[in-house]
Amino acid sequence: MLEVRDLHAFYGKSHILHGVHMTVGDGEIVSLLGRNGVGRSTTIKAVMGMVECRGSVKFKGEEMVGLKAYQVAHKGLGYVPENRDIFPSLTVRQNLLLGQKGKLESERWGMEDMFALFPRLKERADNEAGVLSGGEQQMLTLCRTLMGDPSLVMIDEPTEGLAPKIVEQVARLFEEIRKRGVSILLVEQKLAIALDISERLYVMGHGHIVFEGKPRDVREDAAMRKEWLEV
Repeated sequence: MLEVRDLHAFYGKSHILHGVHMTVGDGEIVSLLGRNGVGRSTTIKAVMGMVECRGSVKFKGEEMVGLKAYQVAHKGLGYVPENRDIFPSLTVRQNLLLGQKGKLESERWGMEDMFALFPRLKERADNEAGVLSGGEQQMLTLCRTLMGDPSLVMIDEPTEGLAPKIVEQVARLFEEIRKRGVSILLVEQKLAIALDISERLYVMGHGHIVFEGKPRDVREDAAMRKEWLEV
Protein backbone atom coordinates (compact mmCIF):
# COMPACT_ATOMS: atom_id res chain seq x y z
CA MET A 1 0.00 0.00 0.00
CA LEU A 2 2.78 2.44 0.95
CA GLU A 3 6.23 2.17 -0.60
CA VAL A 4 8.97 4.64 0.34
CA ARG A 5 12.20 4.51 -1.64
CA ASP A 6 15.39 6.58 -1.30
CA LEU A 7 13.58 9.33 0.60
CA HIS A 8 15.61 12.42 1.50
CA ALA A 9 14.14 15.31 3.47
CA PHE A 10 15.36 18.79 4.34
CA TYR A 11 14.64 21.66 6.69
CA GLY A 12 16.29 24.52 4.85
CA LYS A 13 19.95 23.55 4.47
CA SER A 14 19.69 20.76 7.06
CA HIS A 15 19.63 17.31 5.45
CA ILE A 16 17.51 15.19 7.83
CA LEU A 17 16.63 11.97 5.98
CA HIS A 18 19.29 10.12 4.03
CA GLY A 19 17.68 7.60 1.69
CA VAL A 20 14.89 6.03 3.76
CA HIS A 21 13.35 2.80 2.45
CA MET A 22 10.21 1.26 3.99
CA THR A 23 6.88 -0.35 3.11
CA VAL A 24 3.47 -0.79 4.75
CA GLY A 25 1.12 -3.44 3.39
CA ASP A 26 -2.66 -3.71 3.37
CA GLY A 27 -4.05 -4.09 6.88
CA GLU A 28 -0.60 -4.01 8.50
CA ILE A 29 0.50 -2.29 11.69
CA VAL A 30 4.11 -1.22 11.20
CA SER A 31 6.10 0.71 13.82
CA LEU A 32 8.95 3.14 13.24
CA LEU A 33 11.23 3.17 16.27
CA GLY A 34 14.31 5.13 17.30
CA ARG A 35 15.60 7.73 19.69
CA ASN A 36 14.46 11.34 19.60
CA GLY A 37 15.95 13.40 16.82
CA VAL A 38 16.76 10.57 14.38
CA GLY A 39 14.13 11.57 11.81
CA ARG A 40 11.04 9.47 12.61
CA SER A 41 8.57 12.37 12.68
CA THR A 42 10.24 13.94 9.65
CA THR A 43 9.68 10.69 7.76
CA ILE A 44 5.92 10.74 8.12
CA LYS A 45 5.78 14.49 7.51
CA ALA A 46 7.70 13.93 4.27
CA VAL A 47 5.29 11.18 3.26
CA MET A 48 2.44 13.60 3.99
CA GLY A 49 3.96 16.34 1.82
CA MET A 50 4.69 18.64 4.75
CA VAL A 51 8.47 19.03 4.34
CA GLU A 52 10.80 19.45 1.39
CA CYS A 53 11.86 16.05 0.11
CA ARG A 54 13.09 14.05 -2.85
CA GLY A 55 12.87 10.37 -3.66
CA SER A 56 9.76 8.27 -4.09
CA VAL A 57 6.64 7.83 -1.96
CA LYS A 58 4.10 5.62 -3.69
CA PHE A 59 0.66 5.11 -2.16
CA LYS A 60 -1.49 2.49 -3.87
CA GLY A 61 0.94 2.73 -6.76
CA GLU A 62 0.59 6.50 -7.20
CA GLU A 63 3.50 8.89 -6.60
CA MET A 64 2.92 11.33 -3.75
CA VAL A 65 6.13 13.36 -3.85
CA GLY A 66 5.34 16.82 -5.18
CA LEU A 67 1.74 16.86 -3.95
CA LYS A 68 0.46 19.24 -1.28
CA ALA A 69 -0.53 17.82 2.10
CA TYR A 70 -4.26 18.28 1.46
CA GLN A 71 -3.90 16.43 -1.85
CA VAL A 72 -2.12 13.54 -0.12
CA ALA A 73 -4.90 13.43 2.48
CA HIS A 74 -7.56 13.19 -0.21
CA LYS A 75 -5.73 10.20 -1.69
CA GLY A 76 -6.52 8.33 1.55
CA LEU A 77 -3.50 8.95 3.79
CA GLY A 78 -4.31 10.08 7.34
CA TYR A 79 -1.92 11.83 9.72
CA VAL A 80 -2.23 12.20 13.49
CA PRO A 81 0.38 14.74 14.69
CA GLU A 82 2.19 14.52 18.01
CA ASN A 83 1.06 18.01 19.05
CA ARG A 84 -2.65 17.06 18.62
CA ASP A 85 -3.72 20.23 16.74
CA ILE A 86 -7.31 20.32 17.92
CA PHE A 87 -9.54 23.38 17.49
CA PRO A 88 -9.89 24.40 21.16
CA SER A 89 -12.82 26.81 20.76
CA LEU A 90 -14.93 24.27 18.84
CA THR A 91 -16.84 21.46 20.51
CA VAL A 92 -15.76 17.84 20.39
CA ARG A 93 -18.55 17.10 17.93
CA GLN A 94 -17.53 20.00 15.68
CA ASN A 95 -13.90 18.86 15.71
CA LEU A 96 -14.99 15.39 14.59
CA LEU A 97 -17.18 16.79 11.82
CA LEU A 98 -14.21 18.74 10.47
CA GLY A 99 -12.47 15.42 9.86
CA GLN A 100 -14.99 14.39 7.23
CA LYS A 101 -13.82 14.84 3.66
CA GLY A 102 -17.36 15.01 2.29
CA LYS A 103 -20.81 15.90 3.53
CA LEU A 104 -21.65 12.36 4.64
CA GLU A 105 -20.04 9.99 7.11
CA SER A 106 -17.88 7.25 5.63
CA GLU A 107 -19.10 3.66 5.50
CA ARG A 108 -16.22 2.59 7.74
CA TRP A 109 -16.32 5.27 10.45
CA GLY A 110 -19.03 7.53 11.81
CA MET A 111 -19.65 9.76 14.81
CA GLU A 112 -21.27 6.95 16.79
CA ASP A 113 -18.28 4.69 16.11
CA MET A 114 -16.03 7.29 17.70
CA PHE A 115 -18.30 7.61 20.71
CA ALA A 116 -18.50 3.82 21.09
CA LEU A 117 -14.73 3.49 20.98
CA PHE A 118 -14.19 6.37 23.41
CA PRO A 119 -17.28 6.93 25.61
CA ARG A 120 -15.52 9.85 27.27
CA LEU A 121 -15.76 11.79 24.01
CA LYS A 122 -19.50 11.18 23.92
CA GLU A 123 -19.80 12.58 27.44
CA ARG A 124 -17.91 15.69 26.30
CA ALA A 125 -19.46 15.92 22.82
CA ASP A 126 -20.84 19.43 23.30
CA ASN A 127 -17.95 20.77 25.38
CA GLU A 128 -15.23 22.93 23.89
CA ALA A 129 -12.26 20.76 22.95
CA GLY A 130 -9.87 23.10 24.75
CA VAL A 131 -11.13 21.96 28.17
CA LEU A 132 -10.34 18.28 27.51
CA SER A 133 -7.46 16.56 29.25
CA GLY A 134 -4.35 15.70 27.27
CA GLY A 135 -5.47 12.10 26.89
CA GLU A 136 -8.92 13.13 25.71
CA GLN A 137 -7.42 15.53 23.19
CA GLN A 138 -5.25 12.70 21.85
CA MET A 139 -8.36 10.54 21.44
CA LEU A 140 -10.13 13.38 19.67
CA THR A 141 -7.27 13.97 17.22
CA LEU A 142 -7.10 10.30 16.33
CA CYS A 143 -10.86 10.01 15.92
CA ARG A 144 -11.02 13.18 13.80
CA THR A 145 -8.49 11.65 11.40
CA LEU A 146 -10.50 8.42 11.18
CA MET A 147 -13.61 10.42 10.29
CA GLY A 148 -11.87 11.19 6.98
CA ASP A 149 -11.86 7.44 6.18
CA PRO A 150 -8.14 6.98 5.43
CA SER A 151 -6.84 3.70 4.01
CA LEU A 152 -3.60 4.20 5.94
CA VAL A 153 -3.11 6.34 9.02
CA MET A 154 0.28 7.59 10.26
CA ILE A 155 0.31 8.26 13.99
CA ASP A 156 3.10 10.20 15.73
CA GLU A 157 3.79 9.35 19.40
CA PRO A 158 0.13 8.71 20.36
CA THR A 159 0.86 7.52 23.91
CA GLU A 160 3.27 10.29 24.92
CA GLY A 161 2.27 11.64 28.34
CA LEU A 162 -0.87 9.50 28.62
CA ALA A 163 -2.01 7.60 31.71
CA PRO A 164 -1.63 3.79 31.50
CA LYS A 165 -5.40 3.27 31.29
CA ILE A 166 -5.65 5.61 28.30
CA VAL A 167 -2.67 3.90 26.68
CA GLU A 168 -4.57 0.60 26.88
CA GLN A 169 -7.59 2.22 25.20
CA VAL A 170 -5.42 3.58 22.40
CA ALA A 171 -3.82 0.16 21.85
CA ARG A 172 -7.27 -1.44 21.59
CA LEU A 173 -8.29 1.22 19.09
CA PHE A 174 -5.31 0.33 16.90
CA GLU A 175 -6.51 -3.27 16.77
CA GLU A 176 -10.00 -2.09 15.82
CA ILE A 177 -8.55 0.14 13.10
CA ARG A 178 -6.64 -2.82 11.66
CA LYS A 179 -9.73 -5.07 11.79
CA ARG A 180 -11.58 -2.54 9.66
CA GLY A 181 -8.94 -2.81 6.96
CA VAL A 182 -6.95 0.34 7.71
CA SER A 183 -3.16 0.12 7.75
CA ILE A 184 -1.15 1.92 10.46
CA LEU A 185 2.34 3.41 10.43
CA LEU A 186 3.12 4.13 14.06
CA VAL A 187 5.91 6.33 15.40
CA GLU A 188 6.33 5.23 19.00
CA GLN A 189 8.94 5.39 21.76
CA LYS A 190 7.33 2.83 24.05
CA LEU A 191 8.97 -0.36 22.82
CA ALA A 192 6.58 -2.68 24.70
CA ILE A 193 3.52 -1.27 22.92
CA ALA A 194 5.15 -1.42 19.50
CA LEU A 195 6.24 -5.03 20.04
CA ASP A 196 2.77 -6.05 21.20
CA ILE A 197 0.73 -4.63 18.33
CA SER A 198 3.07 -4.48 15.30
CA GLU A 199 3.53 -7.06 12.60
CA ARG A 200 6.81 -5.51 11.47
CA LEU A 201 9.12 -2.83 12.82
CA TYR A 202 11.73 -0.47 11.44
CA VAL A 203 14.43 1.14 13.55
CA MET A 204 15.83 4.49 12.47
CA GLY A 205 19.19 6.01 13.31
CA HIS A 206 20.86 9.15 11.95
CA GLY A 207 18.23 9.69 9.26
CA HIS A 208 18.11 6.22 7.73
CA ILE A 209 16.75 2.75 8.48
CA VAL A 210 19.24 0.64 10.44
CA PHE A 211 17.05 -2.40 11.19
CA GLU A 212 13.95 -4.10 9.84
CA GLY A 213 12.26 -7.14 11.32
CA LYS A 214 9.43 -8.70 13.24
CA PRO A 215 8.81 -8.20 16.98
CA ARG A 216 10.58 -11.47 17.68
CA ASP A 217 13.71 -10.22 15.91
CA VAL A 218 13.78 -7.05 18.04
CA ARG A 219 13.34 -9.03 21.26
CA GLU A 220 16.19 -11.36 20.34
CA ASP A 221 18.67 -8.70 19.20
CA ALA A 222 19.96 -7.16 22.42
CA ALA A 223 22.95 -5.54 20.67
CA MET A 224 20.70 -3.68 18.24
CA ARG A 225 18.41 -2.47 21.02
CA LYS A 226 21.38 -1.22 23.02
CA GLU A 227 22.90 0.64 20.07
CA TRP A 228 19.77 2.21 18.59
CA LEU A 229 16.90 2.16 21.09
CA GLU A 230 17.94 2.12 24.72
CA VAL A 231 18.78 5.34 26.53
